Amino acid sequence: MDRKLTMYPSNARLRGATSKPAAGKGPTSPSADEGQLASPSLSQASQSSTSLGSSGLSSKLPPLPSSPSLAQSIGIVGTGEDALLSYHLPQPLPLWLNPAYAKHIVKGNFMTLSARPKTVEQGEWIAHQVVEHYRNLWNFVRVIYEKEDDGKTICNPTSCPRMSAGANHSYTWLNNRFEPIELPAFEYITLMQRWISGKIDDPKMFPTDAAGVSYAHNPQITTSPLLPGSDEWIGKRSGFPKDFFSICQTIFLQMFRVYAHLYWAHFTEPFYHLNLEKQLNSCFSHFVLTATALDLLKPQELEPMQPLIDLWAANGTFPPESKAYEYANLKVGNRLLQSLP
Repeated sequence: MDRKLTMYPSNARLRGATSKPAAGKGPTSPSADEGQLASPSLSQASQSSTSLGSSGLSSKLPPLPSSPSLAQSIGIVGTGEDALLSYHLPQPLPLWLNPAYAKHIVKGNFMTLSARPKTVEQGEWIAHQVVEHYRNLWNFVRVIYEKEDDGKTICNPTSCPRMSAGANHSYTWLNNRFEPIELPAFEYITLMQRWISGKIDDPKMFPTDAAGVSYAHNPQITTSPLLPGSDEWIGKRSGFPKDFFSICQTIFLQMFRVYAHLYWAHFTEPFYHLNLEKQLNSCFSHFVLTATALDLLKPQELEPMQPLIDLWAANGTFPPESKAYEYANLKVGNRLLQSLP
């Protein structure tokens, strides 16, 4: 199989551009009904919790309590071996936790790609990052949606009957009654793609009028500081709506879940077998650095991929000044590095 992957597409959608992605480029679900499956769920079910079904549940679920990340909870307890065991990882460890297969196609500080230029307004920068990372991710999703000789996709309802990231994490989708339901990963990812594309292509959520472009506020060259309070929000000066930032957080959370599924279910087949594991690692590490730097993901939301984050912090992929490094458990990372030959 000969498939090429572009890590950083050059045709990013920018403010003032009128072009839209061509219709039909995204995959279609064989059984998804957009009228019945309304939106992504922000909840996640672990293997030890009660199975979530669509019957007998309240139409409005209470918000999940905030909790510290797994790495932070055990960061000051025990040795690296003890901490690693507390992750309840399968044995042998997944291939992507072997330092030999956690490498990248590029070298350097990914923080330079995530840092916002001083003259760019924060909302503009977040919008740019959403579009870029979504397009990077979708290059990998296309690979698992390719049909094999038997006519089946690599990710299908038989191979991936639920949207999961290992045995300890599974994700649900909300139907039109706001009830969480389990879906095959293929269908979940397709619905996720439709939902995110709908947000990005909505000019009210992601305005593209060049006249609305705003520059970052610089107190050194202006005497009219921004007014604090409820009347200000991220992106307001560039025309983004009040819920823009929360929508972007949900988009990044959904993209993270897809990355987690790709690693846990498909890292070896197809990515390793196609020599694409370094491209996947490069895009995902850039994604994590961006998401944490812009507060688009919370530490506890990184839990399914926490061991890889620990490893990248320990081997220098994540610089010490980054939030990703702050969220990592170096004891675990250093323990994983010991598996190098």
